[in-house]
Formats: sequence, structure tokens, C-alpha cells
Amino acid sequence: MKRWDKRPFEIRNLFNPAFCGLVLFRALHGYEERDQRGMPFSLSLLVLPLCLHKDSREVIAGNPRSYLLKTVENNQQVMVGLADRTTQMLPYAFEGLGLLMERGCIAVTDDGRLHTVPDKMRKTVSGTNETISCQKAARIIGKEFARIADRVTIYTTFGIRP
Repeated sequence: MKRWDKRPFEIRNLFNPAFCGLVLFRALHGYEERDQRGMPFSLSLLVLPLCLHKDSREVIAGNPRSYLLKTVENNQQVMVGLADRTTQMLPYAFEGLGLLMERGCIAVTDDGRLHTVPDKMRKTVSGTNETISCQKAARIIGKEFARIADRVTIYTTFGIRP
């Protein structure tokens, strides 16, 4: 990972650790709405590639009441390039999670699950239309991951080997 001041301007704006952390936080919070134990770490790595990729985000946000597995089955384009995007987004996910940990916004349980710390982040979703869209998609993804409740099923559905 390059030093912050050595990164291209576009990368600094698109993958800002604070914004990536916010998107991750929204997904973790969505997960906790269904499962209080918190999101498994391995699932948190899928959040940014799904939420920051416009086509994937629009498909997921466009079907908020549909089951995620059914949505992916009906929209196979979500899986195209996801494995590569996930690998490329790992450093940014780690930076976002690191910032959340450093600021005390999330905690890690003994069994490796991530959960949010109450009253550390605003509940209101604000920003530009694009950032609001990312945050809303993250919440949907978090809730759906909790509903599915099986990491292997989620990874397999998206065509990624766990």
C-alpha cells in the first residue's frame, strides 16, 4: 500500500478510509439488526466490492425486499469480476476497518466477529446521492448476509472460493 500522499488523487477520493469505514459500519450495523453476534470478518471483505461498484450496488439496492440469493441468481452480472474486485479492495477494506477500530467504532469478539459500538456513528445517512446509495446498499447487504447466516453459501453464491 502506498503512503497516503503518494497515491493518485482519484484513489484518495474514491477509497478514502473514512468513507470505506462508513460503508463497512453501515453493513455491520445492518447485520446486527438480524444477528446481534456481529458479522464474521470474512464477510466484511465482500461489502466494499459490492457497494462501491455501481452496477452491483444498483442491482442490490433496486431489490431491497428480495432475497439476496435470488437477486444474484436473476442478475448474474453482479458476479462478473467480483473475485478480482474483492482482492483489489482488500487494502482499502483493511484501512477502513483499521480506522473504525482506532476510533472505537467497532469491536472484535473472541470468535472473530465484528460488531458496532453504540453511539459512535451518526444514525442518519447523509452525503451526496452516490454516497447515500453506497450506505443504503451496505445496510441491505449486511441484513441479507445475516439472513443467509452461512459464509460458505454467500461466497459460493458470488462465485468466490472461501
